[in-house]
Amino acid sequence: MLFCVITSVAGAQDSVTVWALKGPSGVGMIRLFENVPQIPKMTVKVDAYADAQLMAAAFIKGDAKIGILPPNLAAKIASTGKQLQIAAVTGQGMLSLLTTDASVKTIDDLKGRSISVAGQGAVPEYVFRKILLEHGLNPDSDVRFDFSLAYPEIAQSIITGRIQIALLPEPFATMALMGNKNTGKVSDIKSEWIKSGGPDNFPLTVLMVDGIFARKNPAAVRIIMNSVRDSINWVTENPVEAGALVEKHGLGLKAPVVAASIPNSNYVYVEAPLARPSLEALFKVFLEFAPASIGGSMPKNTFYFNPRNPR
Repeated sequence: MLFCVITSVAGAQDSVTVWALKGPSGVGMIRLFENVPQIPKMTVKVDAYADAQLMAAAFIKGDAKIGILPPNLAAKIASTGKQLQIAAVTGQGMLSLLTTDASVKTIDDLKGRSISVAGQGAVPEYVFRKILLEHGLNPDSDVRFDFSLAYPEIAQSIITGRIQIALLPEPFATMALMGNKNTGKVSDIKSEWIKSGGPDNFPLTVLMVDGIFARKNPAAVRIIMNSVRDSINWVTENPVEAGALVEKHGLGLKAPVVAASIPNSNYVYVEAPLARPSLEALFKVFLEFAPASIGGSMPKNTFYFNPRNPR
C-alpha cells in the first residue's frame, strides 16, 4: 500500500490520463486498468493509444502528460524543445531472430537473405543493423530488410511458411514458435547486442512525462510511477491473469499468447538515472545510422527525469 501526502502546488492539475499503448508495449501496464492510481484531489484515468505515432502526437500537442513511447521517438520530440522527459525504461530487448530454414544457424548465415522486420526506422531495425556490422555483414547490401508486414502478419507468415526469416518482439515471437514446430531461434539478440558494444540489454519502451506537469505535480507523478512499477512486477509474477486482463481491456492480443510470452519478455522498471547508460548506448547507434531519428544529437541532461529532483 502506497501512502503519500500531496502538497499544494501552484498550477497543479485536477485530472490526468495515464496512457499505455495497445499491443506488447501495454502489457506491463495492464494492472493499472483494473487498479487505477488513487491520487488525492486528482481524477486519474488509464487508457491506451492504438500506436506510438498517435501517442507522440498527443505529447506534442500537450494532450498527454504521461505515457509510453519508444525511446528514439521520445528523444526526437524532446530535441524540438518540448519539455518531455524519460521517467523509466519499461521494456528491454525482447527480440528474437526466427527462421524455418534449417540451413540458417547463425547470424553469419544471413548473407544474401531477406529478413522481415516491422517498423522501419524503429529500435529493432537499428539494433539489428549494429549486430550485422559486428558480424562483418553490410546491412545495406549483404541482407535485405522487408518492412512490408506488421508484426502480427509476420508471425502468421512464419506459421504458414510464407516467409522464412524474421526479427520479432514478444509476444509475436512466441506466437510464431507456438504455431510452427519447424520454427527456431537464431542466436541470442541480447548477447549479440552486448558483443556489438551495448552495456546491457537495450531499451524498447520508456515511460515519458511532460516536464512542466511533473514540476507542478511531483507527488502525483511519483504515485503514477510507483503504480507502473507495481503493475510490471505483478505482470511478470502473474502471466495467466495478466493475459486475461490484456484481452479483457482490448489491447489487441489474445490471453493465451500473452500468458505464454510474458516469461520470455523483458518487462522491467528502471528509473531514468539508472537507465541512462543503456539509453545512451542505444542513442549512439541511432546517431551512427540515422541521426535525424533522435533529433541529430545526444539528448540533454534534462531529458532524464529524476523523481527526487524534478526540473
